[in-house]
Amino acid sequence: MRFKHYTTWFLSIELKHLLLSWFFVSIIFYNAFRIPITFSLLTVGLGFLLHELSHRFVARHFGLIAEFRANFGMLFFSFLLSFLGFVFLAPGAVIILGRVDKIKNGIISVSGPVANLILAFLFLIVKTPLSNYGLMINSWLALFNMLPFYGFDGSKVLAWNKPVYFVVIGLSIVMTVLSY
Repeated sequence: MRFKHYTTWFLSIELKHLLLSWFFVSIIFYNAFRIPITFSLLTVGLGFLLHELSHRFVARHFGLIAEFRANFGMLFFSFLLSFLGFVFLAPGAVIILGRVDKIKNGIISVSGPVANLILAFLFLIVKTPLSNYGLMINSWLALFNMLPFYGFDGSKVLAWNKPVYFVVIGLSIVMTVLSY
């Protein structure tokens, strides 16, 4: 019974972190690029949410404990930068507990950018007033996260499987170019 109470409490914290991050990420893009707030919530916010939940889902598929936690300091810093027209996002991360080898880490890491690419592709084929924003933003989110810098998804994917890395970053570049 005690474990169940702990789990419920833990999940409610994760939900709060996800919702607050979704809101702030959307506001940051709204401030920086002056896109309508509803567009930002549905394109940037949804892209962020699906990206993080993909990491979480895949990690849990491997039997690991995985929960999203916001980085409120970085969200606030990003919020301030957005008034200057700059976007630098590090809203938080999925914290993973358990034995994670290079293969699992690579698969978990690639799942977020792949979710953004799928969403970008859907925005490409389904024409709505949101399509241009959704395609551009999700293509950029995939590309940004696939950069091979320490801590980014790209560095973990590159360490795991170079062909997968180059296919995903290549698709990210193509989708980003198509967005213009």
